[in-house]
Amino acid sequence: MPVHDWDHDVPGRERAADDGTKAVERVFRAEYGRLIASLVRRFGDIDLAEEAAGDALVAALERWPDTGVPPNPGAWLTSTAGNRAIDRIRREGKRDAKHQAALMTHDDSAHAPTGPVEDDRLRLIFTCCHPALAPEARIALTLRLLGGLTVAEVAQAFLVPETTMAQRITRAKKKISAANVPYRVPEAADLAERLGPVLTVLFLVFNEGYLASGDGDPVRAELTREAIRLTRVLHGLLPDEPEVTGLLAMMLLIEARRAARVRNGQLVPLHEQDRAGWDRTLIAEGHALVRECLAINRAGPYQLLAAINAVHTDAPTAAVTDWSQVVALYDQLVRLDPSPVVALNRAVAVAELDGPSVALALVDRLPLQRYHAWNAVRADLLRRLGRSAEARQAYDAALAGTQNSAERAYLVRKRGELV
Repeated sequence: MPVHDWDHDVPGRERAADDGTKAVERVFRAEYGRLIASLVRRFGDIDLAEEAAGDALVAALERWPDTGVPPNPGAWLTSTAGNRAIDRIRREGKRDAKHQAALMTHDDSAHAPTGPVEDDRLRLIFTCCHPALAPEARIALTLRLLGGLTVAEVAQAFLVPETTMAQRITRAKKKISAANVPYRVPEAADLAERLGPVLTVLFLVFNEGYLASGDGDPVRAELTREAIRLTRVLHGLLPDEPEVTGLLAMMLLIEARRAARVRNGQLVPLHEQDRAGWDRTLIAEGHALVRECLAINRAGPYQLLAAINAVHTDAPTAAVTDWSQVVALYDQLVRLDPSPVVALNRAVAVAELDGPSVALALVDRLPLQRYHAWNAVRADLLRRLGRSAEARQAYDAALAGTQNSAERAYLVRKRGELV
């Protein structure tokens, strides 16, 4: 029997431990929304759910690097977190009726949802998007709980300081507790009224998966898939709401391009993507949903975003993209949503139609200096205009504003190509 020298290979063991830790963190992020939602359903307490989930992560970090990730990591985390929550209740002497009932519950339910209204994560979204909360707080809290984003990542999505976001999330949780906000999907008559913030949350969860703000995986497929799954559930509940249809169409058309968006660790912009790698089944479904929206003829922001992506996915090559149609759709979108981020995206399309000089004049008027995408767009326009020194500064500013490894690799490459 051969003798192995693994015990003496300290660097190798350290690398294995690091890989094991990263594997645990990836699984935990993927399962976080499901875990929190099931704990909130069971115990009715968001703070307790977060604390118990954190305890389960510590337990996984202690065990899984040695034993390996279990066959059903979600079930393991749910069981462990439930036990830790019960331990916390006992230690802290909480004995109100709600927690007593939780102690008596053995949560052996199947991991998969049993139906639209019984979906724990959908109920969590509607809880966090209750009208009692300010709109910004609703979105921030749901991103934190459903998407498993750190407070810093949520703050980056809102372009506010981390301390501000931490206070906002804390206040939202306290208000849910004080107001006894119910943990449920509203009745059909109330769904439409509560829909706006829910759609915003689903859009932002998808966006975080599409281009992650942290320094982990550059694309978080589990978040894009989860956002699509929940939007499908909503579409089933509200098939005649065109904005739900539009949001689903937009997600599918962007998700269809996911496999082509990163190559060799670098982000691949739309015009450089290998369109043979796009998912034609998702594109066909997305186009069909866009046609449904056109038939209803009640335009909204998500429908317009879907239509823009339909134009992109309809073009067999980047060179034949109908940029005039894209700009016209953005013109409609700016009227409905006159935000600087929408104006920035419109400027990108204008650059293809009217040239980088016209687009740069539009970009320079936007109050987005702290937004890394503003700097990245500006850098590209300056590069195309031959203003290399200014472009280099803009690339540096864009790099300083993003931790996404694939995006950073792309920006570094483009900066290095400057003459």
